[in-house]
Amino acid sequence: MKVQPIKIAILAMGGEGGGVLADWIVDLGEHNGYYAQTTSVPGVAQRTGATIYYVELFPREIAERAGRQPVLALMPLPGDVDVVLASELMEAGRAVQRGLVTPERTTLVASTHRVYSIAEKTAMGDGLVDSDALIAHAGKAAKRFVRFDMARAAEASGSVISAVLFGALAGTGVLPFSREQFEATIERGGVGVKPSLSAFGMAFVKANDSGHPAGEAEESATAGIEAKPRNAEVVALVERVRTQFPAGMQQLAMEGVRRLIDYQDPDYAGLYLDRLADMQRALKQQDVTLLRETARHLALWMSYEDTIRVADLKTRGSRFERVRDEVRAKADQLLAINEFMHPRLEEICETLPASIGRWLMRPHWVHRLVRRVTRSGRVVTTSSLRGYVMLYAVSRMRRWRRVTLRYQMENARIEQWLRQVLDTAQRNPALAVEVAQCQRLVKGYSDTHARGLANYEKVMAAVVRAGALLAPATLRELREAALADEHGKKLQAALARHALA
Repeated sequence: MKVQPIKIAILAMGGEGGGVLADWIVDLGEHNGYYAQTTSVPGVAQRTGATIYYVELFPREIAERAGRQPVLALMPLPGDVDVVLASELMEAGRAVQRGLVTPERTTLVASTHRVYSIAEKTAMGDGLVDSDALIAHAGKAAKRFVRFDMARAAEASGSVISAVLFGALAGTGVLPFSREQFEATIERGGVGVKPSLSAFGMAFVKANDSGHPAGEAEESATAGIEAKPRNAEVVALVERVRTQFPAGMQQLAMEGVRRLIDYQDPDYAGLYLDRLADMQRALKQQDVTLLRETARHLALWMSYEDTIRVADLKTRGSRFERVRDEVRAKADQLLAINEFMHPRLEEICETLPASIGRWLMRPHWVHRLVRRVTRSGRVVTTSSLRGYVMLYAVSRMRRWRRVTLRYQMENARIEQWLRQVLDTAQRNPALAVEVAQCQRLVKGYSDTHARGLANYEKVMAAVVRAGALLAPATLRELREAALADEHGKKLQAALARHALA
């Protein structure tokens, strides 16, 4: 029987140590009686560029008995890989898509955390890939699938994800090397040995846990614990949700209340519940599906992103902590955070009281002066006192949000949308659900919001124009076309196809 090399493919993104991991595997093989070869092919398929590292190992003893050195491949072939190591869940999905993972042969080792792709981040709607579907598909494709949150393990040990992957690889037992031989490889590297060994040991143990994410049971056990608010106004809102609305929508309504208190205040969350209650009373028959979708999308629309919200999010302590964690800044290191800000004249007008904002929107010398000044963006260093105070002052303007021009405009759009949902529900509840979901088109800030709003208005005009003749599936198609293309070309084509342009 002909002996084949051990074939290992590593899929990692820039900065995750994929090259270090490949070098470790090569060093491991060469110090323990194997020929080893590694190659890498950089790509730009995701984020800052994903790279495939490929390693082949062949026993030196067998090659010497045959009297010749082995010829090792430079790239993995579909259906011909023994081990695939993926630094992130989408990378595991890409490996499966490429055919590198097979149920007869391949052990797949992957982290379950996500680093969202550009396509997911820039989608007009919810562009996120379903992680559960990725895991299920990868599990079917692989002979064995070892997975857990390796980014969290790396952070907990103060190391990097390459060390976690190396430990998980050792824990699977698919390579003919002992744990001591793996650890000796890390020690020979001489850099970051202690944290790398800590990460290695943690991953080695988790890889033996049947491939299931550690901590899953603990998370599910705490998922049902309800928060007990102390503020009397918040307690009253929670009680309203529990007593006024059906059980099938209470969780969404409760999340809407939480979101809008954070966005504005308890009174604003009360307005949210008032609107839901009005919708519930107006429906001839209680439609939990419609109420759920209305609750979800009403909360999203009422927490629209204006300059006040953007400034608030950028000056929160949690954001500074998250940035420090992302760049792994130590306690004694200084961190500078530069924000590129480019508020248009329209955003400035919308942040002002309604009467002043409308006046500034009209063409006159002040309008032209402000437009000229705001033509270019500027960099605000929020980690400096001056930059922080500037944005913090804007964020504190939320107490006056209800008198701003933007609030009046969004409030009018929300009321019109709710009326359309209710009117449609009287004749076609299924179509009303699709109308409620059209709120997905209105999102983001500045130019993104303007483009989404323009698409939304075109879709809603088609709803009014078609009336009772519009099928739910047709409206869904129009909405998906608008979400697929922020410039509206696919939407325009879909409108023309259905004679609704």
